[in-house]
Amino acid sequence: MKQPHFHRIGTLFRTRALIAACAGLMLIGMPQTGRAAETTPAGLMKIRHVVVIYQENWSFDALYGHFPGANGIAHAKSFTQVDVKGRPYKVMPRPWNRGGFDMRFPARMPVAPYDLRKYIRPDERTGDLVHRFYTEQQQIDGGRMDGFMAWSDNPGLVMSYFDATDMPEGRLAQQYVLADNFFHAAFGGSFLNHMFLICACAPRFPHAPGPMVARLDKNGMPTPDARPGHSSSGDGAVTPDGYVVNTAFSVNQPHPAHVPASYLVPEQTMPTIGDRLSERGISWAWYSGGWDDALAGHPDPLFQFHHQPFAYFADLADGTAAKAEHLKDEKDFMAAIKQGTLPAVAFVKPLGPDNEHPGYAALTRGQRHVAAIVDAIRHSPLWKSTAIIITYDEHGGRWDHVAPPIVDRWGPGSRVPAIIVSPYAKRHFIDHTEYDTTSILRFIESRWDLKPLTARDAHAHNLLNAFDFSQQP
Repeated sequence: MKQPHFHRIGTLFRTRALIAACAGLMLIGMPQTGRAAETTPAGLMKIRHVVVIYQENWSFDALYGHFPGANGIAHAKSFTQVDVKGRPYKVMPRPWNRGGFDMRFPARMPVAPYDLRKYIRPDERTGDLVHRFYTEQQQIDGGRMDGFMAWSDNPGLVMSYFDATDMPEGRLAQQYVLADNFFHAAFGGSFLNHMFLICACAPRFPHAPGPMVARLDKNGMPTPDARPGHSSSGDGAVTPDGYVVNTAFSVNQPHPAHVPASYLVPEQTMPTIGDRLSERGISWAWYSGGWDDALAGHPDPLFQFHHQPFAYFADLADGTAAKAEHLKDEKDFMAAIKQGTLPAVAFVKPLGPDNEHPGYAALTRGQRHVAAIVDAIRHSPLWKSTAIIITYDEHGGRWDHVAPPIVDRWGPGSRVPAIIVSPYAKRHFIDHTEYDTTSILRFIESRWDLKPLTARDAHAHNLLNAFDFSQQP
C-alpha cells in the first residue's frame, strides 16, 4: 500500500536531516581555514574589482530553461507534481494575481512548463508566489521536485517561464558565461539568502516573540497555527531553536516604522565578508537602490528593508563611521564608475522596480537595468580589471527540474541563474560546475587570500572555471 505523501515527506526529510547533520559534522571537523582542493591561478590577480549584482526570485528553468546547450527543461525526466497525499495533479489552476484570478490565463492547463509569453508580455507583471524556508523544502520533496504546486499559494504559476535567452541579461550570458548548476545557498526567501551572500550564516534571534517562531510537527515541517498573530502556515520567521530564516527586520535603521521594537532582530556579531575585507584594508561597499531615502525616513514604496543584510550587524550599527563608509545608495555606485573610484568589492542591490521580483516588478525593466550597469563598467577604464557576477537571491517559488545537493540544514535551495561577465570570462561558455551563493564569497576570498567565514564558503567551488586569464582585455 502506498504511503500517504505527508508521511513520505517526513521520512525523506528525516533522512535528509540525518545526511545533512553528518555532512555538517564533517565540515565542522575540518579546519575553518581549509580550502577545497582547487588551485588558484596567478592570473586571478588581474581582477582588481568584483561587482555582484543581486536580483530577485527566478529559478534557472524559469528564465534559461531553453538556453541552447544548458541543462534546461528538455533534460527534465518528469513534470509530475503531486498533492499533499502523493496523488499526481492532472491540471494546473488559473494563476492568482492581486486578490483574484488572473483572467489573462486559461482556467485549466496541463501540468507542464509553459511559456508566459502566450498570455502576457515580459514587461507586464504576474502574481507573486510563496517562497519560505520550510515551504521550499516541502516543494523540493527530498529531491523529487514534485511539491511545488501542493505547497504554493499560486500553483498555476509555479511551472511558468519566460525564455530570457534573448533578453539583455541573456545576451550577456550568450557572450560570456552562464552557470547552469548554481543553487541559492539557503532554503526559502530573500532574507536568509541575502545573509548567506555576506556571511554564509543564519542570524540568531534568541527569545524571539512567540508569533515569530515557526510551529513544526513531529517531522520538522510547519503545521497551521490558528493563534492570533501567528503565521497561518506555521512557517514562521524564526526556527524553534532561535535562527531567523524568513523575513524579519533589523533593530538598526532602516526598518519599517510599524514593526514593534520587540520584533526587530538584534544586532548580529558573526563575521561578514565586509569584516574580512576591512581587516586587510581592502575597500568594499553595499550599494542599494533607494538607500538614502530610506535612511531619511521616506522610503520608496518598493524599497525592501530585508534586502539590506549588512544593516543587521553590530559593527555597521546606526551612527557608526563604518555604516556611512560601506552602506551606500546605488547612485553612488554609478558615480564611482564614472569617477574611477569603485571599491575592490561592490554589491549592488537594485530598488524594487529594477530587481525583477514577480508581483511588483516587470522582468524586462530589471533586465535592462542590469545591462545598463554592465555597459557602464564596460565603457569605463575599470573594465579591464573587473569581474561582474549577476545572480538571483532565490527561486521565488518557481519550479526547477534539478534537485539541489544536500549540504546542511540551511540548504542549498533550488537552481537560480548566474552570469559571469569579465574581459577574463570565457566566451560563449556554459559552466556546469556545481556552485551556490557562497561560491561568490569563496571567489572573493580566493582573490584576496581571506579566511573563510564558515564551513559553507570554505568548501564551495569558487567560480574559477568560468575564467580564462590568458585572454587579453
